[in-house]
Amino acid sequence: MRAIDATRLYFDRAADRMDLSENMRQLLLTAKREVSVQIAIELDNGEIATMIGYRVQHDDARGPMKGGLRYHPEVDLSEVRSLASLMTWKTALVDIPFGGAKGGIAVDPAKVSVRELERITRKFVDGIHDVIGPDIDIPAPDMGTNAEVMAWIMNQYQKYHGFNPACVTGKPVELYGIPGREEATGRGVGNFAVKLLSRLGRKPAQTRVALQGFGNVGCHAAKFLSEADFRLVAVSDISGGYYRPDGVDVSKMLQYTREHQFSLHGYTEAERISNEDLLELDVELLIPAALGGVITAENASRVKAPLIIEAANQPVWPDADRVFEDRGTVVLPDILANSGGVTVSYFEWVQNRQHYQWGLNRVRQELDRVLSDSFERVWTISAERKVSLRTAAYILGIGRVGRATILGGIT
Repeated sequence: MRAIDATRLYFDRAADRMDLSENMRQLLLTAKREVSVQIAIELDNGEIATMIGYRVQHDDARGPMKGGLRYHPEVDLSEVRSLASLMTWKTALVDIPFGGAKGGIAVDPAKVSVRELERITRKFVDGIHDVIGPDIDIPAPDMGTNAEVMAWIMNQYQKYHGFNPACVTGKPVELYGIPGREEATGRGVGNFAVKLLSRLGRKPAQTRVALQGFGNVGCHAAKFLSEADFRLVAVSDISGGYYRPDGVDVSKMLQYTREHQFSLHGYTEAERISNEDLLELDVELLIPAALGGVITAENASRVKAPLIIEAANQPVWPDADRVFEDRGTVVLPDILANSGGVTVSYFEWVQNRQHYQWGLNRVRQELDRVLSDSFERVWTISAERKVSLRTAAYILGIGRVGRATILGGIT
C-alpha cells in the first residue's frame, strides 16, 4: 500500500462518520500546489549530479502552510503528497494557525559531502523561493535534515527577499531558532504516554516499553520516559534492536551514541534482537519511532502490546490498524502523537515575527498546555462517538479545516 492510499483511507473513515459530501472530500483532499524542481549541482570530484526536489502545499485555509523537508533516496511525489495532507490535519488538530505542506529531495545525505549537501539545499531554494515564505509556506527539519540545513535555507531565501528568519523553523538556537525544538517531538511522545496511562488507570513504573528508533525523536522520548519511571526494555536503531528484560540503561545508551556517531552499533550491555522482533515483544507499550509501514496485516497479529503510540509517520498500515481496533488495542495516532515538533515550530515562527526570544521553561510549559488540550479533546470525541482515537483525531482536524474553508468562501 502507498502512503497516500493509507492517508486517504483514514480520511474516509472519519469523513464517513461526519457525513461529509463527496464534493467536500475532494476539495479538502486536493493539494493547492505541487512543485517539482530539477536540482543539478557540481560534485566535489567535478562530476554533475541531477536529482529531483518536491514541495507539496496541501491546504492554507487556516494559515500559511507548514511542513518538513526530508532528504532520503526513496522520496517521491506520492510520499510527499501523503505527508503534506497529514500536516494539514495535524496543525488543525493541535489548533495552531497553519495549513499543511511537505517537501523532499531524493538524495542520501550519507553519500554526499557537507558542501555538496549545502549546494543541493541552496539550489532547491533557488527553485522554490517564490512559493515559500513566512506568510506562504514555512519549511522545517525532517528525516535527513537538521538545524544546519534550515540555516542554509534561511540564508539563501534572504538573498532574494531580505532578512526574514520566520521563513523557516528548526534553525540553530544561535541563528533565531528556539530552545527545546530538537526535543519537542520526543518530549511530546513522552507526555502523551503519561496522559494515556493516566486515562487507562495504569502506572509508568509497571509499564514495559519497546521503542523502535533511536534518532532525534526516539532518544528524546526515551530520556523523558526513563525520567518518568517507565521501564524501557528494548530500544533499536538502524543497527538492530537491544533488549534487556530488566530495563536498558537509557543514560548509558545516549552516552554511547554520542561517542559512536549517533549509532548503537556495537553496544554490548543488552541482548541483540532484530527490529522486527522488537515490534513483537511482550510489553505494555510499543512506540514505533522510525520508518512508516513497519506494522502490517502480516505481523499485526504477533504484536502483543495493548498500547501503541505512533511516534513515526504512518508506522501502522490501515489493515493492521483494523486488526488492532477489532481486538481492543489502543493506538495513539501519528497526527497527534508526533505533533510536538510542529507545535514548537509554531512558537519559533511567532518569536521570529515578534523578534522576541522565549526561554526553555516557557517553551515546555506552552508545549505541554497545547498537547494536553489536544489529547483531551480527542479522547472526549473518541468516547462520545465510540470511535478509535485515530478516527477521533481526524474528525477534529478535518472539522476545523472544513469550517475554515467554508467560512473563508470558495472563490
